[in-house]
Amino acid sequence: MSKVDVFRALHRRREPGDPLVLPGPWDAVSARVFVKAGFPALATPSAGIAASLGYEDGSTPADEMFAAVARISRAVDVPVSADVEDGYGLAPRELVERLLAAGAVGCNLEDSSGGVLKDPHEHAEWLAEVRYAAGDRLFVNARVDTFSHGDGDPERAIERAALYVAAGADCIYPIGAPADVLPLLRSGIQGPINVYGKLDGGPKPAELGELGATRVTFGPGLLRWAALALEGMTGELRKRM
Repeated sequence: MSKVDVFRALHRRREPGDPLVLPGPWDAVSARVFVKAGFPALATPSAGIAASLGYEDGSTPADEMFAAVARISRAVDVPVSADVEDGYGLAPRELVERLLAAGAVGCNLEDSSGGVLKDPHEHAEWLAEVRYAAGDRLFVNARVDTFSHGDGDPERAIERAALYVAAGADCIYPIGAPADVLPLLRSGIQGPINVYGKLDGGPKPAELGELGATRVTFGPGLLRWAALALEGMTGELRKRM
């Protein structure tokens, strides 16, 4: 099977307590570490890559983001999905071709820009154009930002999700959704659901799976963990000077 077929297959027939866990590499080294640990696929975090390149979240130039994704994809043999924010204003065909050229098999696409929710119908039309341009070559993870940039109403999230699924999205990502609303989202959303996993005491991936998550990603959380570990190492280094 092709890498995108492998990636799609990883989302199918998941047991409730066994979601697909996708670590978020920010460079080639972190990607190789995650693959060596046994993870079957990866999902780059835009915020993590931004931080590794010295940018604020949302400020990475498109060329640098695609170059970072390409370095990660080249470094590993497993499927890599890329967070490309809201598409950088690129036309759907160009966006698709740049993702494929970078070696990505999937993408996250946000339905907000600058902290403001997009019109869901217009965004659904744009997603449909991305789907048409990609055919079956990309796995499209459509983010729903009502919990991070809207009023947090689960019903509105479900309404937006329905439009995006109809437009051809393979997965829905209600970022920031509280754990206690996941069963409601699961009951109202067709297909796989991506849930943001917290590393600082939130529900474990298996628990999120029981609540309705098909897959779990961590955004820049693993980069921040690594930075904390590096702080400890530099403290030890100072002692040896």
